[in-house]
Amino acid sequence: MNECYYDKRMDFFYNKTKTDTVDEWTGPNLIVVLCFGTFFCLFIFISNSLVIAAVVKNKRFHFPFYYLLANLAAADFFAGIAYVFLMFNTGPVSKTLTVNRWFLRQGLLDTSLTASLVNLLVIAVERHMSIMRMKIHSNLTKKRVTFLIISIWAIAIFMGAVPTLGWNCLCDITACSSLAPIYSRSYLVFWSVLNLVVFFIMVVVYIRIYMYVQRKTNVLSSHTSGSISRRRTPVKLMKTVMTVLGAFVVCWTPGLVVLLLDGLNCTYCGIQNVKRWFLLLALLNSVMNPIIYSYKDDEMWGTMKRMICCSSEDKSQERRSSRIPSTVLCRSTDTSGQYIEDGIIQGTICGKGDLDDKGNS
Repeated sequence: MNECYYDKRMDFFYNKTKTDTVDEWTGPNLIVVLCFGTFFCLFIFISNSLVIAAVVKNKRFHFPFYYLLANLAAADFFAGIAYVFLMFNTGPVSKTLTVNRWFLRQGLLDTSLTASLVNLLVIAVERHMSIMRMKIHSNLTKKRVTFLIISIWAIAIFMGAVPTLGWNCLCDITACSSLAPIYSRSYLVFWSVLNLVVFFIMVVVYIRIYMYVQRKTNVLSSHTSGSISRRRTPVKLMKTVMTVLGAFVVCWTPGLVVLLLDGLNCTYCGIQNVKRWFLLLALLNSVMNPIIYSYKDDEMWGTMKRMICCSSEDKSQERRSSRIPSTVLCRSTDTSGQYIEDGIIQGTICGKGDLDDKGNS
């Protein structure tokens, strides 16, 4: 019967698997990683919070596609939390971690990846439902979208907890991997192959949907009198999703390939030398998504810009109002309130000219 090592610290497993490169995370390398990681994580928190707030605030985004897009932003926000936890538990600290704390560190990363991946799959289904009917948005109800979002996170949490639930090498040291010293190599093969296959399926599905939209739009454009912008809306949404998917695949595929090679016990692949850079590349994906949303979707960018602009204007108005006598404030409350309300409706607050330049009305 194999002996189990649940009570050991991680230095025991690092030594057993001959993972000596953990010490290379000290000095300048560690400082560079921490500086870039801190900057990226702050950007992830702020930008993805803006995306979620934009979907909540703008009624034009109250549709299944944007709810799922907001959930994808939530997954990126969660990824930022996972990376922060990783930064404080990496380098020389890795060897001092308990088994449970190390499982938590890796489980957070696995959960964030699964949440993003499954969310993209659900978006693919939603896009297929709407595009095949040549509609901008599907007929999914809010209850069904809520159920899908809950299911996405349930699956993500379960997949992140699989190694903790038993698929590990704590009772079989010979099966331990090199990159993840308490993960079984068989689990790494399963994990990486599963994700790579899903990547391939999603790429094929989205390309098929996109080609269908392009072909159908070209046919309808010569027979309908609707506005050009309305006919192009499904294409614009698909371009946004395709760009997000492309960035996701590019950022995560190298890391998954490295995990697959480690699972296959490739001792001559030099995977220890590239693992930290592929991890930063995966982190970059959560940074890129909010930029893609704002760049590809003028309405999203306009809403985010108004929120940032209005928050700064509110502060300046509060400072100015503190200098105005209370009698003046009392007389002007109704009219100013009506002016602000009308201004918001008409898009005259926070740089309407800038939004018009981007094509919004």
